[in-house]
This record gives sequence, structure tokens and C-alpha cells, in this order.
Amino acid sequence: MGPAVNYDWTTGRRDLISGLTVAAVSLPQGMAYALIAGVDPKFGVYSAIVVTTIASIFGSSSHLINGPTSAISLLVFSSLAFIDPDNRTAVFEALFLIAVLAGTFQILIAVFRLGDLTRYISESVIVGFMAAAAFLLAVGQIGNALGLKAKGNGNMQVLHRLWLTAFRGDAINLRAVFLSVTAVALAVVLRRIVKRYGWPQIDLLTVLVVAALIAYAAGWSISGADGKTAVPLSLKIPQGLPSPHIPHVDFSTLGELSRGALAVAFVGLIEALSIAKAIAHQSRQKVDYNRQILAEGLANLTGGFFQSLPGSGSLTRSAINFQAGAVTRFSGIVAAAAVSVALLLFAPLLHYIPQAALAGLLLITAVRLVDYRRLIDTVKASRYDAGLVFITALTGVLIDLDKAVLLGIGLSIVLFVPRAAKLKASELVVTPERVVRERIPGDLVDPSTVIYDLEGELFFGAAPDLDRYLDTLEERVRANAAKFVVLRLKRVRHPDAVCVERLLRFVREQQEHGLTVLLAGVRPDTLNVLRNMGLQRWLPAEQVFPEEDTEYSATLKAVRYARTRLAVDSAHPIPTNGINHHPNPVLYYLV
Repeated sequence: MGPAVNYDWTTGRRDLISGLTVAAVSLPQGMAYALIAGVDPKFGVYSAIVVTTIASIFGSSSHLINGPTSAISLLVFSSLAFIDPDNRTAVFEALFLIAVLAGTFQILIAVFRLGDLTRYISESVIVGFMAAAAFLLAVGQIGNALGLKAKGNGNMQVLHRLWLTAFRGDAINLRAVFLSVTAVALAVVLRRIVKRYGWPQIDLLTVLVVAALIAYAAGWSISGADGKTAVPLSLKIPQGLPSPHIPHVDFSTLGELSRGALAVAFVGLIEALSIAKAIAHQSRQKVDYNRQILAEGLANLTGGFFQSLPGSGSLTRSAINFQAGAVTRFSGIVAAAAVSVALLLFAPLLHYIPQAALAGLLLITAVRLVDYRRLIDTVKASRYDAGLVFITALTGVLIDLDKAVLLGIGLSIVLFVPRAAKLKASELVVTPERVVRERIPGDLVDPSTVIYDLEGELFFGAAPDLDRYLDTLEERVRANAAKFVVLRLKRVRHPDAVCVERLLRFVREQQEHGLTVLLAGVRPDTLNVLRNMGLQRWLPAEQVFPEEDTEYSATLKAVRYARTRLAVDSAHPIPTNGINHHPNPVLYYLV
């Protein structure tokens, strides 16, 4: 269950306390995040049970708590927007199917070990997404905070729906306004008290309990003669655990839902892995990230078959879990069990929580969702980062979040490839002091031996740069009648067939023209690809110098090899341009 080998009472007590503390936050957040997604609150609570349990059993991080999150819930809301909200059965079935699809995508990513691809998604995309998510979260809860019934439909732009709700609908409910303002104020005060005195973080649960008591005492949550209450209340949550359910598949909407599920899968992984990495940095735990990805997928897949809202790693609940002293993943199981017990014992009472109070908490969540310092720093960093932030954020606000995520991911990859494909080349020289280093203006050049250093990704995108450098090198060799070329490959990475084929063609052509090519600092992966593509047909083993621990040791050996060959080749006197040729390998060194 984590790093602990012997699970003793002390460890169990710490996990128990941490799990109960997390549960006090999970219950109200589960209900609130379901409200964000536009679905029944019970599905958020079910997610806090099922998704949390499965991820804790199969995960790798000892402190990561999975379950419903605001970002995932907003994506779900965006993905379900094209379905008629009055057709609740269709909405719910689509919700479960999104969870199943997202879990399947994540499992496939884990099976094919594609988790590293998430690192190619720019942080600027995530910053822009979170800014848009926070804005949409706040805008989406204004109607509930004012006690207004939402107008419009999911196909309308969010600001248009807000306009209709606020100015073309019912009159503002001042009782609801009082409850939402009270919830916001109380949440702010309690959070400060909790932080100052180090109390258990039950501030969110306390806010909802106080708001429910105020509404009940004032008679606002008691049905009148017409069967209505003075303020809207949460939907009733059945007093029972989630039951198995196979989602209905409507093939006419499968494509639309798949796109939303893909966005949920990617954002969920980025969210969970980022939190796991951050906490592991503090806890010094070694996390198996591929296993964690698999756990995310299994949790969402299982949740989809148990009527759960899709989930991911929760920053709030994971931080609470870590700060409360959790030792192993068992704390997550305790949290899920505690939510289950609360659901069985107190489900009828959850109906009395005013929607305005939940809206107040979500407005607080929206403000806290954005790291404003990080947002400002990212925008100021470069035009590239600022562009990604604004494009992702505007797409999320003006169109929808799932398209924003997929567009941001696409832009990250499109913009990354040209930058990653930049292959660099520099010439090295042997100075009169017999030091090998990068050439600077004014250096004397030994025309007999040309030393070139390549650095960067050696994949198909770098092929044009590689061709250009090799053409320049060939011109240089012809102009100086050089006899040896030393190609330093220590700093090239991820070679593929396209670039290696060009490299071997250069080697073959130069060897055929009587030039001796030496490959220095060749890394094991590069050497394997070179050999697989027939290097041995053109270069004997003595002309290949594999990578060594010392920075320039392989390059020095290659230079010494060339010098020795030149010194013993009396038939070809070599002009030195002031460079002292000496076959003694001890004379060539690096500082």
C-alpha cells in the first residue's frame, strides 16, 4: 500500500486520521462538482467513493487522492452541452459513457507507455485552460448564487446563457443571495482560522452545515402549500451505495462524446501526474508514473460502470491528505469508506443543503483555481507562451473547453516539433596548447583534420538542418583537402532512420573519396541504430569511438587516432598552420 513495509498501528492511525479529514472535504466537493457538470449530485458523491477507491488500490503515489475535480467537471459539462438538458436519462447515460471512454483512453496510454507524451503539452496550455475553467465556473454559478433558474440551452455561448438567466428570467431571490454571500464570507474566515491554528480542514463541510441550518431555521427549506421551497435545494441523494450499471451507447453521439472523453483523459492525466510529482518531490517517494496512469484509467473505467462522474487527482484533497500525515494509499480507501458511511447515514439530510450555498463555495473555488502569479509569469515569459495561454483561454470561453484542450494540445505539438528539430553544429579545434575546444574567431585551423560537433534531436524533423551541416562540412573538406573528419555525436538524441540514412550516406561518400571519417562519443542508442542500418559496411570498428564518461575523452581518442595516422603517413606531408602534430596520445588533453 505504499513505502511502508511493516504496517503498524502508528501508520494505520495516521492513515485513518488523514482519510477521515479528506472525507470531510470529499463529500461537499463531490456534490458541488456534480453541480458544475450539470448532473445529479449523487454522481459526484459516487465518484468520491468508486474512483477514489480504485485509484488508491492500483495507484503508485501514496498521497494522491482521486475523485471529482472542478476542471474535469467543467470538461464534462462542455462535452454534454449538445444534449437536451431536459432529457436527463440521455445526459446521465452520456456522462457514464464519457467516464468509460476516458478510462479506456488512459488505459491504452498506459499499456503503450505513451505517458511521456504529456510532457510535450505546454504548461501554457494548462495555464490557459485553468483560467478559462475558473471563468466559466464563476459565470456558471452566478445564477445559482442569485437563486435564478438557468435559461437557454447547452448549445448557447456561456455569456449568452448568463444574460438570459440574469435579465430575461425570474427575479433575483434575495434569500438565496444572502445564503451565497454568507457561504463565501464564512468559507474565507474559516479557511484563515484553519490555516492559522492548524485545525482539521472541515471548513467546507462546516459552511454547508451552517447554511443548511440557517435555511431550515428561517423556514426557507421547508416546502409550502405549493410544494416549493423559498430557496432551491440540492436534489435528493438516495440512501445507498452506487450500483453497477452498463451505460447505454447511442452511436449517433459517440463521436462527439469521444472527443470530450479524449480531452477528459488528457487533462485528467496532466492534473493527476502534476500533483503526484509535486507531492513526491516533498515526500521523497519514487512514483511509478505509468502505473499511476493505469490506475487513473481503471478508476474512471470502473466509475463509468458504477454511475460516477469522471475524476482525476485532486489538488485540494491530495494536499490535505499529505499535510494530515498520510503514509500509504490506504488513507484514500479510508476516505472513500467514510464518504460511503456518511451517504448511508445522512443521505436524506444532504437534500437540505441550499444550492446557493454550494454556488458560494464554487465561486470561492473559481478564485482559488487560478495561480495568478504563474499566469502572469507565463504571459510575460514569451510571445509563444502568451499566445498559447490566450488561444486556449479564449477558445475555452467562446467555444467550449474540450475543443480548447484539444486545440491547445495540437498547437503545443505543432509548435514543439520545429523547435525540437533545431539541430546545432559547431566546429572544434585543437589549439597550439593541444586543447580540444569549440572554435572561436582567430583560432588557427589544422586543415588536415576537421572536427564537427552535432547537438540536438536526430529525428526526421531535423533532416533539413542535418543536410545543410553535412553539405557545409563537405565543402570545407574539399576546400582544405582534409584527410580526416571527426564527427562528434555525443549530444545527439533519439536518432531515426531518416537522419541516420543521411549520416551513413555522408560517411559512404567521403570514404569513397579517400577521406577517413571518425565517429566520436557515439551513444549506445545511436550506435545500435547505426549498426542496424549497416554502419559496419562502411566504417571499421577502429574508426568508431563510443561514448565515455569524460566529456571529450572519446573525441580526444579520435583526434589522437587521426594524428597518429598522419604522423606515420610519410607519403602525405600535412601542412600544420602552426599546429604541432605529435603521435604521443599523452600530449592531447582537455581543460
